[in-house]
Amino acid sequence: MSKTLHSKRHELLVAAIAEQRRAKGLSQAQVAKTLGRHQPFIANIESGQRRVDVLELLTIARIIDLDVHAIIERLQQVPD
Repeated sequence: MSKTLHSKRHELLVAAIAEQRRAKGLSQAQVAKTLGRHQPFIANIESGQRRVDVLELLTIARIIDLDVHAIIERLQQVPD
């Protein structure tokens, strides 16, 4: 299995997170605070410097109203 950090799937995931956060009118700092983290945590995710594990994804998705099922379906359409 190739590294996922700079894969097309990872790029799609972080773009979806950033886009939905902005669509909800939330700052990185606001999302991070809700997570009990600091702003660089979200910045590192959105810039592709940090992977998001499934549990983090579920929590972030709840905060920003991201449809996890839809994003997983989109990710499955991207070749490995």
